[in-house]
Amino acid sequence: MPYDSIKELPTQVKTNLPEKAQEIFKEAYNNAWQQYQDEEKRKGNASLEAVANKVAWSAVKKKYEKKNGKWVKKK
Repeated sequence: MPYDSIKELPTQVKTNLPEKAQEIFKEAYNNAWQQYQDEEKRKGNASLEAVANKVAWSAVKKKYEKKNGKWVKKK
């Protein structure tokens, strides 16, 4: 289900990502949740939640990378 604020994000996201990256995750997740409501738009048997998570992490990885175990903004 979509998130109203970053406070609602899964613990893994909140404890690992910087606040700005959490915002990116939330926005991408919510957009994907709306975009892929129709099962025919999803590949294979992927659940809506799985697709939204994949899209959200992909969005985060465009601007952030994991270095020495911490997520940091790309240069």
